[in-house]
Order: sequence, then structure tokens, then C-alpha cells
Amino acid sequence: MPKGCLVITVSGLAGSGTTTLCRNLARHYGFKHIYAGLIFRQMAREMGMSLQEFQKYAELHPEIDREVDRRQVEAAKECNVVIEGRLAGWMVKDADLKIWLDAPIMERARRVARREGISVEEAFVSIAEREKGNKKRYLNLYGIDIDDKSIYDLIINTAHWNPGGVFAIVKAAIDHLYPDGNAGSGLNPGNKR
Repeated sequence: MPKGCLVITVSGLAGSGTTTLCRNLARHYGFKHIYAGLIFRQMAREMGMSLQEFQKYAELHPEIDREVDRRQVEAAKECNVVIEGRLAGWMVKDADLKIWLDAPIMERARRVARREGISVEEAFVSIAEREKGNKKRYLNLYGIDIDDKSIYDLIINTAHWNPGGVFAIVKAAIDHLYPDGNAGSGLNPGNKR
């Protein structure tokens, strides 16, 4: 188990498996799990809006994204934390390991449909609209092109592996980066801090 001060970011689009991976990492390594989507949902509830309404509101009010992102960056100051969010890899610039999870949109729509109890078609439309809005917002707000994956250390197409397989790949990466179990100690040349 890594010791020291390891900060991992996990990013990906809706239905790619980010929450499942983060929960597995938190459970296995004892990491604290910071979830940007949960912060966003909590803020929507605080404003008395549905997620879709709040999404549209956030498009017109950049302070919403900035607050979510500020909380992520703040959380990265903690040790042994996994930060989940579409922009986590961009916001937490000195993370030890940045992961992007991906899967074809129809696979992601099937997963979201199962999770939310809606039709695959409804999930597909919801995901497509949300991603279009998010892409525009990230570009306008931060100048970030969400399609640019060059900042990530590890990119996994989760359509090829079940959650256990995805976890095994990430665990192998962590264990390879820190074979002596001293993650974040500064002794490993792979450490970016």
C-alpha cells in the first residue's frame, strides 16, 4: 500500500467508470475520494434546481465551475487522495498520476441508462447534450480542450475491461510507480511533486 502523499486524478465522460474506479481505489488504498460531480450536484440542490437546470445555469455563471474546481485544487493539498472530475487532471497540475477513462458513447449510454433507470436513447441524448455544453464551457472558461488527452499518464478504454480489470490496470500502474510502497516520498524519479 502506498505511503506518503499520493494524489491521483481520475477523469472521464459520463458512464466511463470514473466513480467505480475511484471507489475501488479508495477502498483498497484507504484514499480519500473527492468527487467533483457530487459537489456540482450538491450546489444544484442548494439552488433548488435539477441537474439539467443547474447545468444550463452554470453555462451562464462561470463562478459555479470555478468554485467546484477551487474545491478540487484545495482537496489536492491533502495526502493520499483520489480526485474525480472531468477537469481534475487539468486543475491538479502536480498530481502524481493522472488517469482518463473512456468508452464509446453507446456503451456509456447503456451504463447510464442502467444506473439511472432510463432508456438508452434518453441516456444517449442527455450525455450528448451535456458533453456539448461542457466542452463549450470548459473552452470558454479556461481555454481547455477536453479532447486534448496529452496531459494524462494513463488512458483506459473501459469498454474492454470490467471494473475489476480497470482497477487491476491502475493498481499495476501505482505499484510500478512506487514499488517500494513509498508513494509520494520524493525518492522515486517518476514522482512529479
